[in-house]
Amino acid sequence: MSDPSAPNAQIARLRLRIEDANHRYYVLDDPDIPDAEYDRLLRELQALEAAHPELVTADSPTQRVGTRPAGGFAEVRHALPMLSIESVTVDEEKRPGEARKRIERFVLDARQALGRDDLEFSVEPKFDGLAISLRYEHGLLAQGATRGDGSVGEDVTANLRTVRAIPLRLRGNAPAVFEVRGEIIMLRADFDAFNRHALAQGQPALANPRNGAAGALRQLDPRITARRRLTFMAYGIGIADPREGLPATQSGMLAWLRELGFPVAREVSTAHGFTGLIDYYQRIGTVRDHLPYGIDGVVYKLDRYADQETLGYVARAPRWAIAHKFPAEEQMTVLEAIDVQIGRTGAATPVARLAPVQVAGVTVTNATLHNADQIGRLDVRVGDTVIVRRAGDVIPEVVRVVAERRPPHAQPWHMPAHCPVCGAQLLREAGASAWRCSGGLSCAAQRREAILHFAARRAMDIDGLGERYIEDLIAFDYVHTPADLYRLTLDDLLAMKRRADARDGTTPETVKQGKVATLWAENLIAAIAASTRPTLARLLFALGIMHIGEETARTLADALGSLERVRRAPVLVLECLPDIGHAVANSIATFFAQPGNAAAVDTLLAAGVAASDEHAPRRALLGDLHWAALIERAGIRNIGKGGAQTLAEACPDARALRAIHGAATGLNSRAQAALDAWLHTPDFDALVAADTYARSVLAEAEGTSTSAGPLAGKTVVLTGTLARMSREQAKATLVQLGAKVAGSVSKTTSLVIAGTEAGSKLDKARALGVEVWDETQWLRWLARHV
Repeated sequence: MSDPSAPNAQIARLRLRIEDANHRYYVLDDPDIPDAEYDRLLRELQALEAAHPELVTADSPTQRVGTRPAGGFAEVRHALPMLSIESVTVDEEKRPGEARKRIERFVLDARQALGRDDLEFSVEPKFDGLAISLRYEHGLLAQGATRGDGSVGEDVTANLRTVRAIPLRLRGNAPAVFEVRGEIIMLRADFDAFNRHALAQGQPALANPRNGAAGALRQLDPRITARRRLTFMAYGIGIADPREGLPATQSGMLAWLRELGFPVAREVSTAHGFTGLIDYYQRIGTVRDHLPYGIDGVVYKLDRYADQETLGYVARAPRWAIAHKFPAEEQMTVLEAIDVQIGRTGAATPVARLAPVQVAGVTVTNATLHNADQIGRLDVRVGDTVIVRRAGDVIPEVVRVVAERRPPHAQPWHMPAHCPVCGAQLLREAGASAWRCSGGLSCAAQRREAILHFAARRAMDIDGLGERYIEDLIAFDYVHTPADLYRLTLDDLLAMKRRADARDGTTPETVKQGKVATLWAENLIAAIAASTRPTLARLLFALGIMHIGEETARTLADALGSLERVRRAPVLVLECLPDIGHAVANSIATFFAQPGNAAAVDTLLAAGVAASDEHAPRRALLGDLHWAALIERAGIRNIGKGGAQTLAEACPDARALRAIHGAATGLNSRAQAALDAWLHTPDFDALVAADTYARSVLAEAEGTSTSAGPLAGKTVVLTGTLARMSREQAKATLVQLGAKVAGSVSKTTSLVIAGTEAGSKLDKARALGVEVWDETQWLRWLARHV
């Protein structure tokens, strides 16, 4: 039996793995390892072959650039080989400074070979795409081919003709036979758009832009290629016959290619010496994540072609060029555990705990898994070997599983039933991928952020209650819910401060000042007391309900008028209010239905907090709240808007639905069958509750109708900053005058009132021809009508 540790066995195993990776990437378009892992395997093979040159064979991956073309395309033999460039990729954590030393050696070798110190280099981004060669004959595109193994590629002319960035006819004079070398890539925006569309259609998403470009170019149907919106970046030339009169430098050639109509990266430049090269590498690295396309490094080339010819080639790579790669953005590691983190609103997010790995220059131990559905799609299991991606400041994420490395007993992962912090049940939002803790404001994981949000300036505006004080109040067990803030005494705050000082080893205020420092505590007690009478909109916003921002809080407050009505409002009723869809309505109703939240709100009210501006419901702001609209939103199969109107006319209220049958409803047989089945579901009870609530609210609102106001029937939008009144005051005034105040501009908008720094809403109003008033016009109108 052969020794698996013997050099020949190791080399055979590495060759097989690399060739398999080539096949999966270039032929199957299904890569199973990241580029960094591929590079590591190739470097390991190169080192073994260097140590044992007698084992080098002609078919080794080290002796060619890529892989042979797959079947389905004609072969193209390149007139000039498409060579690879030596890459410098070093683990800076294990070998700090090694990459810079290799670049410095590259420059020194060039200086010695040329006998000059002042060398100029063409410096260019290294695209993360698919290398191709374009052959032009008499100025017309004649053939396009992939690099393949460097000597033989595939004829993909028909597919390349769909790439709009590639000129079919050159815009200037060029040699009769002329080859342009460059990279086929997918722009980030096109990659994101393709994946959004694919996921919406239930199709698999692309792994990365490079894989998307490679897979698109190898489609036998050019129409499929066209759908991926590929682009092209030129970086050099191949054969040129005749060559006389062409630029004598690489930088000059790139400028000339741009004149001919080829896209050339804006980031190309020239640099002098080692310092210039490193400065360029660092400069491009800082903007890398903001470029419209992905790059994985930069390329340095001696600028003068005469110098390139002098240096020549070594093996299959030029001595006059080198690629300086950035730290890998994808790496392979082992997923050791999956934990669940609970956010401020109770959102339960699974987080991967990883064996430490260097990704893009940063040690990564945690990565997001987004949600339980994503885990299911990836089929991630504890113990799996996974690919982790990190780009710039983006949170690292697990992007795929290396299935062949899965341990034999790895089990599918499921969201736990209970919150890991408070033990309350974890619930899945209806129709969404998110899970959340039902503990609400009573969950310790949410407590800090919930109270911080509650006290914020735009919420309850408790001046002086900052992050540090909130953390200490929670840590020393003074505050568990927002209501506990209103029970704090001066002694509590001073005791909390003493304990915090003792914990932190800081000098107490009493020692530093020689007296009891109570001013800060007195001010904080006063600020808490002053917050007990907020507007209803502020109070609703302060509760931290998911999806409820300031605008939605104002909509609820203005339309329903009291906290109690908002708390009791059923989902079907909330959906009828302006600018509130099903997801928002469900979030509001679910929040108040959770026992922990309900108890926290009750305790808050018992502590003396009450809205200062409660009023009767306002009919003009209740949107589409009527009986037919509730039926339509009840979700009865085969009953749309028309059917809902028919039922509303036949049945005076929800309870009458059960008493009416057959032709008396006016529905067709399919709709009637669906109604009969639906009447025995919990959804019918929900409609009864919504109908009862709606009739009560509408009855209370009858006396507050503003139909006689001068703006009755008008929809008004406020945008920008008003100097003479707050947004809340302006909105309240408009409502009193009969207007409906909307949050967005549409064809139904009657008027837009624009303050300073008005943005997209003003632009849209002008585009739609909606009447626009500035603040001066608005105030003049008010003076005449109020």
